[in-house]
Amino acid sequence: MTKISIEKPKKEHAEMIRKICSTGWRQTVEGKLSEECQNQTVDFWYKLNRIEKDIENGSYSYVALFDSEVVGVIGGGITGDNVSEVFVLYIDEKYRYQGIGRLLLEALTKDQVALGATRQWVSVQEGNHRGIPFYEARGYIFQEKKITVIETGEEQVSLRYARAIS
Repeated sequence: MTKISIEKPKKEHAEMIRKICSTGWRQTVEGKLSEECQNQTVDFWYKLNRIEKDIENGSYSYVALFDSEVVGVIGGGITGDNVSEVFVLYIDEKYRYQGIGRLLLEALTKDQVALGATRQWVSVQEGNHRGIPFYEARGYIFQEKKITVIETGEEQVSLRYARAIS
């Protein structure tokens, strides 16, 4: 594996975070949600100023750097008593399958355990052939299917997974 460092994100990382997240999210919903829906979602969640604010408030927890280039990002938080969540985890497609996602998840999990979390949740797009095997290999167990009707009238299907952490 290449030499990767895991660090807290900085404002100067925002543009690469935007690129990695918007590309990764589009790849997970390709063929499942319309272009209109994809554009609306990317415009809402992955605008540069939104990402900068989310870095400041801690929603993006860590970035993976190869030299000074952001190649992966994870975000998460505490969502209840002893409960945490992975909100976002994306790796630049040129750097996938090199253990970067594992390193990011380990860093986030360590922080969440230190804050008292004993259970960690994640939502994965149904049919996500990258995310589902990744999480299942790390002990996440399928809990439920969640169907949300979004602004475009389409149904977005998320699979909810959880695991015990300590």
